[in-house]
Amino acid sequence: MENRSDDSTAVVNPDTWVDEYGDYLYRYAFSRLRDSNAAEEVVQETFLAGIRFQENFSGAGAERAWLIGILKRKIVDHVRKRNRYDRDGSFDDTNDPSSRLFNQQGNWRDGTFPAPPDEQVESREIWDVVRGCLEHLPAGQADVFVLSAMEGMESDEICEELGISPSNLWVRLHRARLALAKCVGARWYDEEKAVHNAK
Repeated sequence: MENRSDDSTAVVNPDTWVDEYGDYLYRYAFSRLRDSNAAEEVVQETFLAGIRFQENFSGAGAERAWLIGILKRKIVDHVRKRNRYDRDGSFDDTNDPSSRLFNQQGNWRDGTFPAPPDEQVESREIWDVVRGCLEHLPAGQADVFVLSAMEGMESDEICEELGISPSNLWVRLHRARLALAKCVGARWYDEEKAVHNAK
């Protein structure tokens, strides 16, 4: 690729993207979508969009960060499309476990979760456990949690992207958090028991 004389754009080299960024982008996408086919698809779409709009890369930041920005948009698009066909997080659940976990004031009941095996658990380790637990949630619940907690999107933006009401978003997030809290608590308990038994 020839260097451009226009200072407003930077030179990108799409020929190296797969080797340099492919694994990183795939891991990022998989951690959000929990589906290898979907992760591969959004990474491919990211590369195609990057090639199509390479003149928009200003060079003000790293090329990888620019591609991650494109990938985030592709992930949101994928979640929105998936949401159109999968309504797992709607209001029809009659088995809400919140009364077993929360008191009437909305606080956690005493003894609901065991203490983590190590109070200084690294944030990365916690997110690894959360990602594993996300695989067991219905897609509608997992998707809103990912967009809210991992991508940092605002509630109104998530509602607009997924075409859901604020109350439906709240219900999905509430159920996702309950399920994740139970799953993460159980995994910590299992790890604590394994460490204790190894002594």
